[in-house]
Amino acid sequence: MTAHAEHTGRRGKGRLRSMLAPFGAAALTGAVFTYVGLVDPNQTGHYPTCPFLLVTGLYCPGCGTLRTIHALAHGDMVAALGLNPLAVATVPFLLFWWGRWALRTWQGRPVRTTLAHPAYIWAFLALVIVYWIVRNLPFGRFLAP
Repeated sequence: MTAHAEHTGRRGKGRLRSMLAPFGAAALTGAVFTYVGLVDPNQTGHYPTCPFLLVTGLYCPGCGTLRTIHALAHGDMVAALGLNPLAVATVPFLLFWWGRWALRTWQGRPVRTTLAHPAYIWAFLALVIVYWIVRNLPFGRFLAP
């Protein structure tokens, strides 16, 4: 075996090994979607109640997300949007970040340690807080699960 072929073989194994993290994240996400798709959160007793909802009687930004995942797993986009539109809206961004991570890892390029520019992260945090407040107000009941 030539030195070039041996180096290329090691690089291929290293590339596949480096893809374990992105593939592991995808497998875990797929397992969660499969489990929640099979075990209906609309039926009582399968999942615990949201602690914030239990204590305050108010919806948190994540309330309805399990049922949203269940609806998405069954291809019911309308129901998913009705349960937690913010969770549905984040899916394309999560897919983009996962794809960027997987591509950069496959190419052997350094993976960025931040998901996005800090201004975008702060804007998203502000959006979550506004969503949290509005979904608990009378005029924002359409955002409640």
